[in-house]
Amino acid sequence: MTTQPAEGTSRNVPALMLAAIGVVFGDIGTSPLYALKETFAGPHPLPLDRGNVLGVLSLVFWAITVIVSIKYVLVIMRADNRGEGGSLALMALVAHAAEGRRGLSLLVGALGIFAAALFYGDSMITPAVSVLSAVEGLGVVAPTLEHAVLPITLVVLVGLFLIQRQGTGTVGRLFGPVMFGWFTVLAILGLRNIVLTPGVLAALSPHYALAFLFDHGWYGFLALGSVVLAVTGAEALYTDMGHFGRLPIRLAWYVFVLPALMLNYLGQGALLLHDPSALAHPFFRLAPAWATMPLVLLATAATVIASQAVISGAFSVTRQAIQLGYLPRMEIIHTSKEEIGQIYLPFINWLLMVAVCALVIGFGSSSNLAAAYGVAVTGTMVIDALLVGLAMLLIWKWPHRKIAIFVGGFLVVDLAFFLANAVKIPYGGWFPLAVGLAVFVTLTVWKRGRRLLTERSRANSLPVADFLASLSDRVPRVPGTAVFLTGMSEGVPVALLHNLKHNRVMHERVVLLTVLVEETPFVAAERRLEKRELAPNVIRLLLRYGFMESPNIPKALAQASTAQLGFFYEPMSLSYFVSRETVIPRRRPGLLGWREQMFATLSRTATSASDFFHLPSDRVVELGSQVEI
Repeated sequence: MTTQPAEGTSRNVPALMLAAIGVVFGDIGTSPLYALKETFAGPHPLPLDRGNVLGVLSLVFWAITVIVSIKYVLVIMRADNRGEGGSLALMALVAHAAEGRRGLSLLVGALGIFAAALFYGDSMITPAVSVLSAVEGLGVVAPTLEHAVLPITLVVLVGLFLIQRQGTGTVGRLFGPVMFGWFTVLAILGLRNIVLTPGVLAALSPHYALAFLFDHGWYGFLALGSVVLAVTGAEALYTDMGHFGRLPIRLAWYVFVLPALMLNYLGQGALLLHDPSALAHPFFRLAPAWATMPLVLLATAATVIASQAVISGAFSVTRQAIQLGYLPRMEIIHTSKEEIGQIYLPFINWLLMVAVCALVIGFGSSSNLAAAYGVAVTGTMVIDALLVGLAMLLIWKWPHRKIAIFVGGFLVVDLAFFLANAVKIPYGGWFPLAVGLAVFVTLTVWKRGRRLLTERSRANSLPVADFLASLSDRVPRVPGTAVFLTGMSEGVPVALLHNLKHNRVMHERVVLLTVLVEETPFVAAERRLEKRELAPNVIRLLLRYGFMESPNIPKALAQASTAQLGFFYEPMSLSYFVSRETVIPRRRPGLLGWREQMFATLSRTATSASDFFHLPSDRVVELGSQVEI
């Protein structure tokens, strides 16, 4: 799993294509395990006849073509934020272009935050439904093993979450070859059955999709709720663009993954036309009897890899949210010294594990879970279409007619799938929506609370000039350098005032340090550090990071020159002063009622600034303060 930026992808395209196959396409690549089966045996089953099989296959083909091949691969992947993709990256990109337009900026922020929130619901359902659908293949090998499906699924999932702490660098090198083998097997199994019933290829004509929808009316519309399972994971192509680059992902999709998927879906359709009794497990029945057990093992490995990609995605989205100020600081552990993108967040990992296991136990089968799947995915697709439409308007400057054609077409398809999935809400679709709503509230409350906290601190802060003018010559100066962390780039931090009030001394050199996170994924090394001379031996330093980076203050200071810092960096002569704020809820304008209590609780659970910024514990002094909101 690489984190090579998109700009450098031309150097080793084949290697990046193989890596992308192992990471990017896991979710959409395991959809053949359950997508076609759910259309005919799900909550709204269809009669298994030639017209319905060809109609559904045609819908699958054209859904993949419009949503994946055109919308995401051709259009949305153009909207990169300095090489990075994903809902938050797209939100930051469009928000920057919408600066100065308050209403539009609020809309962009709300859309991006809700898309990120929906991702968490999706990241809980994906591992549960994919691994469970693979292990259910044991029922094809030996029906007597069906009672062991749930325990084995739980063991596999718990094991997957337990190894997250170790990182995925070593295992990740196997992802590409394993998934390459998976897609090869998909193609072979599909082709093997197409040869027996070649008439199934007629499904590639849009005539069958349109005829199916017109002939079945309401039931044809409801079938879209299962057809959409074939395109779940499409957004991963855009989200992982920064890891592999646009070209390798596009080539891998068009040359290898898309043909393998369609051959398998067509093969399943051919099998159902030839043998309707295969409907219980059409994917595993594609293989001859002797190959079923190896196929179950390969499918389990593929779904574990797909789940790993989703879990890593949840870690990445959480870090972005923390950096952009939408979540409190959390412990972030880097599991690789070479790959900056390989991170582990213990809290998110255990939260996902509990939720995924609860879903498996609560729903009991992949069919029941599939009924809950798709609501969050289609909601994200609608939001992505709206955000990329704004990118077309504000950034690309496309003509309005061209925007209307593209965005209008995407929204017609996306909304059709979203509304078809809306009927799943009473049958489990409420879960990803509930998770998304809870996360959305958390993100917005924290963002609003931090803004209010900053405003309160700024109002109570003392201008630097007034502070320096008020200093008496009788204040003793002690040797060393004091670094005061402050969230404001103006004024005097509370920690400095408290230190002077209680200790009645100042260090011979005072540094006011502020970490700024910009709405770009990475910040160039030459822009990392900015120095402002406030007075003799009083310096303000601004450290800039992107939302894909993890701030490390000692490392940044060590890498800077004496001229950049304004002093000679000697780690043992530095003392870091950090203000630990205690939020006191009060009934005053800003956050009201339960949101005040929620923000105060989140503040108490946040990781300390010294741990988050990797400050040496023996060089840190924490000074407490209370702030009312």
